[in-house]
Amino acid sequence: MSAARRKPRVHQAERVRDALLAQVEFLRLAVHELPDERLTRPSGLAGWDVRVLLAHLAEEMDTLPRLLARPAPTVTRAEVDLERWALGTRDLAAELDRDSREAAGRQQDHRAAIDGAAEELDAVIETGVREDLLVPHRFGAMRALDFTVTRIVELVVHSDDLTRATGTPVRLDRQALAITVRVLADALAAKAPGASTEVRVPPFAAVQCLAGPRHTRGTPPNVVESDPITWLRLATGRTDWAAATAAGRLRASGERAGALAGELPVLA
Repeated sequence: MSAARRKPRVHQAERVRDALLAQVEFLRLAVHELPDERLTRPSGLAGWDVRVLLAHLAEEMDTLPRLLARPAPTVTRAEVDLERWALGTRDLAAELDRDSREAAGRQQDHRAAIDGAAEELDAVIETGVREDLLVPHRFGAMRALDFTVTRIVELVVHSDDLTRATGTPVRLDRQALAITVRVLADALAAKAPGASTEVRVPPFAAVQCLAGPRHTRGTPPNVVESDPITWLRLATGRTDWAAATAAGRLRASGERAGALAGELPVLA
C-alpha cells in the first residue's frame, strides 16, 4: 500500500515576511564588510568563486519582483508546492549556473547589486506573501507565499556558503533558519515516503520517512538526529553522511536509519 500524501506545512505570511527581510539585511551587512580580495576565493560550489555566488544571491533576491511583474497564470490553483520545488531544483542547475556566471560578468559592484536587489524585494514583499496570488514559476504556478518561502531557503543556504567561503560571518535569522530546516525536512519526507524512520532536527523539525514497519508508540527504533546547520548542509549536499557522522554532528540509530544516506541531498 502506498504511503498517504502528507499534508503540506502551513507557513504564516507575517513570519515569512519578517524572516526574509531579516535575512536579507544580515546578508547585506555582511557583504558590505567583505574585503574585495576575498571575491576570488572558491565558494565551495563547483566552478564558482565568491563573486559568482554574490551575483547568484542578487539574482535570487530579484526573482520575486520579476515574477510578480509578469502576467498571472491562467490556472486557478497552484501546480507546484514547496516539496516539488525543492526536489526539482536539480533540473534547473545548468540554467542557474549559466545565468549566475553571466550576471557576475555584468556586475561592476557586488555591494550595489545586493543593495539594489534588497530594495526591489522590500518594495514587493507584502504582495509576495499573499496566499491568494499565483506566480508563474518554471515548474508551474506557485502561490506567491510559497515562492517567497523559497527565497528564504536560497538566502539561508547561500549565506552559510558565503560564511564558509570567506570567513566573514553572515548571521542567520532564527526564523529563516527554522523555515529552511522544515522545508528541507518536508522535501526528504516527500522523496522517501514512509514511517519507519524519524528524522529530528531540534528544535525546528521532526518528520517520518522511509518505507518499512510503521512506528506507533515510544521511542522509534530508527532515528536520525542532527543540529540545524548540519542538516542544512546534508540536505543540500554541502557535506555528506560519513563526514557528518565522523564529526559527531549526525547521530543515526536503527537498521533503517543508514538508508537515508542514499536519499540525500534533497536540494541541488
